[in-house]
Amino acid sequence: MHELSTASTLEALRLAFELAPVGMCVTEERVVVLCNPAFAAMFGYEPAELSGQPLAPLYPSDDEYRHIGALGLPVMREQGTYGDERIMRRRDGTLFWCHVVGRAVDRSQPFARAVWMFEDISQRRRVASGLTPRERTVAQHLVTGATSKHIARALGLSPRTVEAHRGRLMKKLGAANQGELVARLIGGG
Repeated sequence: MHELSTASTLEALRLAFELAPVGMCVTEERVVVLCNPAFAAMFGYEPAELSGQPLAPLYPSDDEYRHIGALGLPVMREQGTYGDERIMRRRDGTLFWCHVVGRAVDRSQPFARAVWMFEDISQRRRVASGLTPRERTVAQHLVTGATSKHIARALGLSPRTVEAHRGRLMKKLGAANQGELVARLIGGG
């Protein structure tokens, strides 16, 4: 068995990070400390442009940034990791679906330092244009199979309000039923 020297190990780790086919970043308090070229390119930046920058501008809105943080924080405290599929924003303002998974270095303070993987899934899931931030948030929950009651609880809304958003989504996307709506949200119809 070939044992790598410390220098060789560090070079292999650098190569894995730099050449990974998915976006990777290290954050401290939701600020980018280090990111790989795939992460930066996904959002339309160079890696150096994102170093020291908050993640908030990569979200469609400040509300969505806060909402995802509020969802992820307790899960990371409990499990050490958090993942979802969410809509993100490129430098040019275009929105895209992204699969995101993160791991906290310290579960008691998940956002103090974390490692994140971002995968652009826009080829299989298109963002419906013309949606409000709240409709995008409701859509994010709908594609996971959540009921109106669960979505209402997660968002601090009434189930009736969630149903109203679902109805507007169905109208905007021309969906006749729940299955068709989900199919259109995930790009399959």
